Amino acid sequence: MSTVTFDIVDNYMGIIKLNRPEAANAFSRQLLRDFHHAIDEAERHQQLRAMIIMAEGEKAFCAGADLKERSTMTQDEVVETVAEIGKIVSRVESIEIPTIAAINGAAFGGGLELTLGCDIRIASDNAKMGLTETSLAIIPGAGGTQRLARLIGLSKAKYYILTAKRFDSFEGKEIGLIEEVVPLNELQSKAFEIAQQIASNGPVGVKMAKQAIDQGFDQDIKAGLAIERKSYMKTIPTTDRLEALQAFKEKRKPNFKGE
Repeated sequence: MSTVTFDIVDNYMGIIKLNRPEAANAFSRQLLRDFHHAIDEAERHQQLRAMIIMAEGEKAFCAGADLKERSTMTQDEVVETVAEIGKIVSRVESIEIPTIAAINGAAFGGGLELTLGCDIRIASDNAKMGLTETSLAIIPGAGGTQRLARLIGLSKAKYYILTAKRFDSFEGKEIGLIEEVVPLNELQSKAFEIAQQIASNGPVGVKMAKQAIDQGFDQDIKAGLAIERKSYMKTIPTTDRLEALQAFKEKRKPNFKGE
């Protein structure tokens, strides 16, 4: 059985699920291979409008690296495996549709780094998380030092990474890392609700909005506004834009087709 699965719900929502709960969904070499295959499969479905990344079980989203497996590796193999985790996070980050991480429990090290590659993070009220690598005499190596600082600010990122502090989902929301905290039994439905809200909007507009935000974030305001205009112009010739105007006129919900 695959350690990462991909499914489609309601035609428009993709779900990538980590499925190794007996090992806290940790990143084994096999799981990394299966994750690449799941993304490959997802990218073949052009009709998707939102992607949820979640995990099987009630205790762990992803505990990070499989330390039991890593203890048998050579230094070169360790470096190679960390790079592979980084590639997965970067692939998730570059998915053109919005991605939602539904954190159902422990998310440490590479597990939390995976969520940093997503656009939106929600968590169950029992979740614990942290970039704890310095307590293992290493540093976050799958993008954590870069993405966390961009999300919560330089000083806060240094505080959490240098102390290797573990924190709960409520603290995660307080610092701007987590958007919603819900009971564990409501996490999946909340993720679906957010995905459906996104999927009900104009698909081209959503993709272009994500693109404009991502590409403009590290630019000065002038360059950022130019990026925004370029993305905006791609929405103008779409039939969805005309459908939205017609639906408004007729006082009905628009029927978007991503065209």
